[in-house]
Amino acid sequence: MKKISVITPCFNEETNILECIEEVQKIFKTDLSTYELEHIFCDNCSSDRTVEVLKMRASKDRRIKVIINSRNFGILKNTYNGVLNATGDAIILFMPADLQDPPELIPEFVRQWEMGYEIVYGIRKQREEGFCIRNIRKAYYRLLSACTYIDYPPDVGDYQLIDRVVLNAMKKIDDAQPFMRLMTFDCGFRRVGIPYTWRARKKNVSKNKIMHMIEQGMNGIISFSSVPLRLALYFGVTLSGLSFIYAFGVGVMAITGQTFPAGKGIPTVIVAIFFFSGIQLLFAGILGEYILAIYNQVRRKPLIIERERINFD
Repeated sequence: MKKISVITPCFNEETNILECIEEVQKIFKTDLSTYELEHIFCDNCSSDRTVEVLKMRASKDRRIKVIINSRNFGILKNTYNGVLNATGDAIILFMPADLQDPPELIPEFVRQWEMGYEIVYGIRKQREEGFCIRNIRKAYYRLLSACTYIDYPPDVGDYQLIDRVVLNAMKKIDDAQPFMRLMTFDCGFRRVGIPYTWRARKKNVSKNKIMHMIEQGMNGIISFSSVPLRLALYFGVTLSGLSFIYAFGVGVMAITGQTFPAGKGIPTVIVAIFFFSGIQLLFAGILGEYILAIYNQVRRKPLIIERERINFD
């Protein structure tokens, strides 16, 4: 019997965790009865009753495995640590506790996998969320798709099924800041997408704050694209060329005896100083992000420090 591993990261999800367990198990009982289930929950040091609920269910069902972190390490590292510990023949990389990515899609993922696709990914064609945040997300996904050197379709998140061979390839990528949704595409292999509607959260509020989402978005671009650095280079060359042309023009005017009217050049100088200073700070910040990525990589810190494991042999 083939085993399917499902990874669910959680942080203060006591109101959602039981429904997540029941929904996934119902699908494996009705639509995937010939497959073995391994449901790994990765708790990011919750302060509510999430761990208590997970321990209670895990004591009665060994298909439920729990990793409890010593502190909150962020959703990307937390989820990836669960993926690395999966033992299934196929792995659902991300099944959110709030079920915004619908578990009803799992049987179709498995069917496509059985047809020979090593990567089956969900495409968030529709989003049940506010107009502004929906369009900001869409713009980011298209920017990421355009910038990265990987063939990455827009609107694809971490809700993917991968074959064991893909997971083994991902384990060879030593990345201190894993950006999983692109790592799978970076590995190659046959893949197919399935469109779906990303649902509104039913209970509680998302723990993924705006600053966290910005950090995750920057991580994706920095890790899989050199476009920001290239733009800085091209923009710098262009500005240098324009400055040379301007200086040449001023020199010609001085030689021919032409001068600017008194005081007319001062606003130009002030604007130029602020403009070029802002550009320098912007490009220094871009360079700093790449340096920070290198710094995090060479420090060789553990991906996650765990406090406890439950139902792992």
